[in-house]
Amino acid sequence: MGFLDFVKKQFIDIIQWTEDGDEVLAWRFPMRDMEIQQGAQLTVRETQSALFVHQGKPADLFGPGQHTIKTQNIPLLTDLANWDKLFESPFKSDVYFFSTRLRLNQKWGTSNPITLRDREFGAVRLRAFGIYTFRIAAPHVFYQKVSGSRDTYTVGDVEGQLRNSAVAVLTDHFAESSIPFLDMAANQVELGAAVADKLRPMFADLGLALEGFQVQNVSLPEELQKRLDERIGMGVVGDMGRYTQFQTAQSIPVAAANEGGVAGAGAGLGAGIAMGQAMGQAMSQATGGQPPAASGPAAPPIRVGPAAGAGSAAPAAGACVRCAKPVPPGARFCPECGAAQALTCPRCSTRLDKPTKFCPECGAPQA
Repeated sequence: MGFLDFVKKQFIDIIQWTEDGDEVLAWRFPMRDMEIQQGAQLTVRETQSALFVHQGKPADLFGPGQHTIKTQNIPLLTDLANWDKLFESPFKSDVYFFSTRLRLNQKWGTSNPITLRDREFGAVRLRAFGIYTFRIAAPHVFYQKVSGSRDTYTVGDVEGQLRNSAVAVLTDHFAESSIPFLDMAANQVELGAAVADKLRPMFADLGLALEGFQVQNVSLPEELQKRLDERIGMGVVGDMGRYTQFQTAQSIPVAAANEGGVAGAGAGLGAGIAMGQAMGQAMSQATGGQPPAASGPAAPPIRVGPAAGAGSAAPAAGACVRCAKPVPPGARFCPECGAAQALTCPRCSTRLDKPTKFCPECGAPQA
């Protein structure tokens, strides 16, 4: 290797950074065993910043453009290095490039449900997720507090901190606002704006700017969502009595088509009526009032047993009317107690008020 090649390798006259991807936030220009030549050209592209660092201390910051490196335009570095203003020798310094463009579609979300006290539902567990947008606004602050002397610092290195901060602020906002869950779910734009206002100072403390924060969904866990759906359904139904009647009427053709036919339909009807009565009683007890009056005349009570006005049950056919002992067919007196017996047909056991040759019911000849 010739002397000129050696000199060219040791002194840098062009400093620039071409971003290869979307993930890198900060990148250090390779300076090992090299020095920056006086008059070197610093190229800073749009959405970039370049920061000179002397022995770990941030110095001069350059925005987009073409810059000629001289002692006169790096005053902070000159002061830190104690150089004379006419200093013209090559010098040693670290140069960090920062990507200042927007980082879009950064996702945040609750890894576990947030437990809150809701005014309407009591203790509930909420889930939420959305997206946010940020950028590097203060490279020197970002260097001092976040990226440091690393060769490369990416979005993935900082996203965990930002995402957890968003969830913490969201949880705190839920607790402070005391807004019911249904109102939060219906006003996600306003919710996102309120959370963003609280997040911006935290981002600024890291040298970042929060440019957008959106809440895409606020929901309950699946088991609680089912309870909410049931509550909404109860509100939609309104009149439980009519709803029970409707459900009963709907079940009749279904039950009739199944095994058991009309008998199954009758069972379904009875179950529906019983359920309706039980629900009506529960609702009356919950409101502290009396059961609602029937809309029509009350149905007569169902009697089980002999018809109204009927006397005592008649003795079994072939038994004495007094002692209930067995009596031979056609006998006029009980062989046990001697009580007179009414005649009965030996075939169909029909009572005969008077002797007759044939039974008026079945036509059987009588003895």
